[in-house]
Amino acid sequence: MEFLHILLLAVAGFAAGVVNAVAGGGTFFTFSALVAGGMPTLDANATSAVALTPANIASVAGYHRELRLYWREIVPFAAIGAVGGLGGGMLLIGLGDAGFRPLVPWLLLVATILFALSGRIRALIAPFIDGAHPGARASAYALMAVVAVYGGFFGAGMGIMMLAAMAIIEAGNFHKANTIKNVVSFFAQGLAIVLLIASGLVHWPQALVTMASSIAGGYLGVMVARRVPEQVVRAIVVTVGAALTGVFFLR
Repeated sequence: MEFLHILLLAVAGFAAGVVNAVAGGGTFFTFSALVAGGMPTLDANATSAVALTPANIASVAGYHRELRLYWREIVPFAAIGAVGGLGGGMLLIGLGDAGFRPLVPWLLLVATILFALSGRIRALIAPFIDGAHPGARASAYALMAVVAVYGGFFGAGMGIMMLAAMAIIEAGNFHKANTIKNVVSFFAQGLAIVLLIASGLVHWPQALVTMASSIAGGYLGVMVARRVPEQVVRAIVVTVGAALTGVFFLR
């Protein structure tokens, strides 16, 4: 790797760590930086997913109390996440770079719209997550399976989709819903990552540079979260996402 490419990956990873700690959307930064360095889109997707894995592990560990309290309810969702993520990873590998590349701008567009509307989505699902409107568990399982496949395939915006799926589950609370969301995200992307690594799609030098800088960014993100409104960070992510979507549509 050239020095400028290493610098680009370090900056992108750091930015991803910061925004993931505050609002989510770090994939926009890491994926685009990897592609800008000349990496095929399929490999960039796999490498970005591996680079951001430590953040997923930390988010699950942060809810250790809820994991103990709700483990019986979490286990089925974890299994769904694992199977769905594995399916998404297999679909991704089956498409290959030639099949995945035309989908990239559309995937970025969907993710950008999800982030742009995330505030409204949260407001809509809040009464359900608070237990005011108990929903059907089977429907939640089905929706979560679809989202897990998406997570194993691409992943950006997956958290918003999962919280929306949790809105129809029977009575609970936000921390419970967020715990399940983090666990499903971990298993969906974790199983897909194992498959992607086994397929030789991960570029390890780039992944390690991005991973190290994203961890540093994650620590700073805690301070940013205390001082900068989430709406400001989310607006930056949406702007970057919209710009990248336009670039990939024009490529």
